[in-house]
Amino acid sequence: MADVERVDAAPAGTADAQGPDGTALDAAAFDEVVAFTSGLIRIDTSNRGAGDCRERPAAEYAAERLAGAGLDPALLERTPGRTNVVARVEGTDPSAPALLVHGHLDVVPAEAADWSVDPFSGEVRDGVVWGRGAVDMKNMDAMVLAVVRAWARTGARPRRDIVIAFTADEEDSAVDGSGFLADHHPHLFEGCTEGLSESGAFTLHTGPGGRPLYPIAAGERGTAWLKLTAHGRTGHGSKPNRANAVSRLAAAVARIGEHEWPVRLTGTVAACITELAALQGLSVDPHAPGFDLDAVLGKLGPAAALVEATLRNSANPTMLSAGYKLNVVPGRATARIDGRTLPGGEAEFAAVLDELTGPHVDWEFEHREVPLEAPVDGRTYAVLREAVEYFDPAGHAVPFCMAGGTDAKQFSRLGITGYGYSPLKLPPGFDYWALFHGVDERVPVDALHFGVRVLDRALRNL
Repeated sequence: MADVERVDAAPAGTADAQGPDGTALDAAAFDEVVAFTSGLIRIDTSNRGAGDCRERPAAEYAAERLAGAGLDPALLERTPGRTNVVARVEGTDPSAPALLVHGHLDVVPAEAADWSVDPFSGEVRDGVVWGRGAVDMKNMDAMVLAVVRAWARTGARPRRDIVIAFTADEEDSAVDGSGFLADHHPHLFEGCTEGLSESGAFTLHTGPGGRPLYPIAAGERGTAWLKLTAHGRTGHGSKPNRANAVSRLAAAVARIGEHEWPVRLTGTVAACITELAALQGLSVDPHAPGFDLDAVLGKLGPAAALVEATLRNSANPTMLSAGYKLNVVPGRATARIDGRTLPGGEAEFAAVLDELTGPHVDWEFEHREVPLEAPVDGRTYAVLREAVEYFDPAGHAVPFCMAGGTDAKQFSRLGITGYGYSPLKLPPGFDYWALFHGVDERVPVDALHFGVRVLDRALRNL
């Protein structure tokens, strides 16, 4: 185990205790969620890509705290140091399908010179926990640890088995994390039909009259990271060259960057538009002939940001590479494109890329994962919504589709339907989106306390 302070939960009780606030938590849970968020941040798990990361110390930290709750966590690695943790909480109904709750342990790098605090200090100041991972997503990891440990102390048990997975490598390809677990250890997720993870149930103060919204992720665009390669004729830079690989690549990249992708309304996005419009007193049918999307979005105000990034496929040029000397025309040039696809939009994406790249530029998937969509008209979404609105009666939960992706993509290979659900109650002016991979990442202590309450209620009611 890592050199960390040993923290053990008190012996389990016998009753499924529920306090006056509707939770099965004790006072220690609220202290632990802050301490665990800070403690995980202090463990630098920066993922620089190409295998440059070591999650094992954080995995050992999490495993030790799970063991302190009476669980039997397994530490699993595809590559030494790239460690995942999986444990199962037994429910009261063996016939019920199991539920997966997962969070990643790695974070994107941080340049300390850009920050107001040391990004790996885990400093708690003025009621806020600071550091890389405070919102993406060591806060959620800490919430899960705090909740299951509180259950061990109060004797509470969920109805369904809950499989807890803390993963490596989410911030890159997931081959050492959820992809490895799904492909090589599927038995650990036996019975799991649904999963909860990051990027949902946080406060957006964009509703009418300042009413807080809580977007619950019920979809993700697919990942389509591309490598483009242009071939041409090598030659002297002073001579005409109509087979210039750089020119061919540049033209293709410009076409891709300027392409206007058509609107494609998925079920999740349509449901989001319908609910946001209803909050404005509008009755709309996004699938009706002649539906004026632009007019409706214009009436949604800032809340339109919840859908604007997921109305279309997208392809953004991000990297270029060519040449080895200024006066030599190279015979090869490459580019990288960050592509994202809507559910049902993958075939269209490939056909458009064939057209935009043209005859002299080849393209291939460098990394590809499927788009996802989860039901928003069933019991699971209703329970998730109720738990948020129970603890913030002024708030309103709405479904949304994530522009990017999570480990839910890899776990979908096992037939697990994923929702983004990392509950946080945030104050007005707190720019949650900007802190993802941003400078001065932080999370209010009160938001963590709200999160453990909501997570406890949702997990037990599910």
